[in-house]
Amino acid sequence: MKKILALLLAGLMVFALAACGTPAEPAETEETETTEATEATETAASGDTIVIGVYEPLSGDNGAGGKQETLGMQYANSITPTVDINGTTYNVKLEVADNESSNDKAVSAASTLIAKGPSVILGSYGSGVSIAASDTFGAAGIPAIGVTCTNPQVTDGNSHYFRICFLDPFQGTVLANFAKDELGASTVYCLGQLGNDYDQGLINYFKQAAEGLGMTVITDSFPEGNSDFNSYLSNAKNQGAEVIFAPTSISYAQMIVDQAAAQGITMPLLAGDTWDSNVVLAATQGKDVTVYVTTFYAEGGDVDFENGFKDWINGDSTNLANNGGDDMIAAVSVMGYDAYYVALEALKAAGSADPADVLAALPGVTYTGVSGEIAFNDIGDAIRDTAFVKQANTSDNVWDFVKVQSVAE
Repeated sequence: MKKILALLLAGLMVFALAACGTPAEPAETEETETTEATEATETAASGDTIVIGVYEPLSGDNGAGGKQETLGMQYANSITPTVDINGTTYNVKLEVADNESSNDKAVSAASTLIAKGPSVILGSYGSGVSIAASDTFGAAGIPAIGVTCTNPQVTDGNSHYFRICFLDPFQGTVLANFAKDELGASTVYCLGQLGNDYDQGLINYFKQAAEGLGMTVITDSFPEGNSDFNSYLSNAKNQGAEVIFAPTSISYAQMIVDQAAAQGITMPLLAGDTWDSNVVLAATQGKDVTVYVTTFYAEGGDVDFENGFKDWINGDSTNLANNGGDDMIAAVSVMGYDAYYVALEALKAAGSADPADVLAALPGVTYTGVSGEIAFNDIGDAIRDTAFVKQANTSDNVWDFVKVQSVAE
């Protein structure tokens, strides 16, 4: 279905460009917005440069993760700064727009990026901002490739959004099985930010899977901007929970870890891919806490990539700061790296920098990346059936590999 819709959209855009005249006073319609975006792309791709848009949070609650995801794209661009299309070599320029981790700022950031004339857009870290900007990308006729936005709504009901990561129905099931089989939990307390698409979506899928396994699930939510989690942690303890599942942003994760340790809570803290960060790991150091995460990549999977990425990070103070102050490799950086090469494959397959051609080519793109095989199903989601489980080593400042969990388990 995604492939058919993409082809139809490409055909309609070509027809519209061929048939339309130039009205004396054009109205501000979606058609005008699409035409302006196409003209911007033609300008950007003229000469020897093609633009790939990077739509990521560089500030706000998810700023730390967004910076690390962007680093993966920037590293890939430093290694492969050109793309060959029909015998012509083009420079590839990354244009970055900060969505500030805010659904309210999503459309503005997306519009800023569209004005740069990208052939394709990468991002975002964070499902909510991806969902919020989706219609803006679609109206402009520009395809987007999600990197680690795991909520099903990102690709649901549209023909322009694709993604290379696993989805939350899978991740929630993996986490529920891990809580039962590996942690021996019969009661789990779930905590997420009120109204956050990622938090609440993953909690919902976890709850469905956990209850199907016979577990008792208690759910709770905290308001945006909250900094005191003591009452929530006390609730978990008082209600007999054996595991706390808190798939929150990195900024909230740090506070939850700190306050759980201060309360002497020894039950495991369980989270999804957002907690897979050196910033969260640093918060666990020297504390009597147990933290498990599910994620997209475990360090050691591709030594050549890791050595090169670490050299690149350490060679630039800005890169080092954006990576949280050390050269630990985040799974989101690996995913950003792979997403860049998927975009290059789409450009080559399209034989063009025109977003409509790239959109038509994307459904058939495949790529073997650092994170594994990448291919899309009929609605543009990646065909992924494995996740990595890691545990925070609270004394050695590393993530210890626990297991690979597949959908069959």
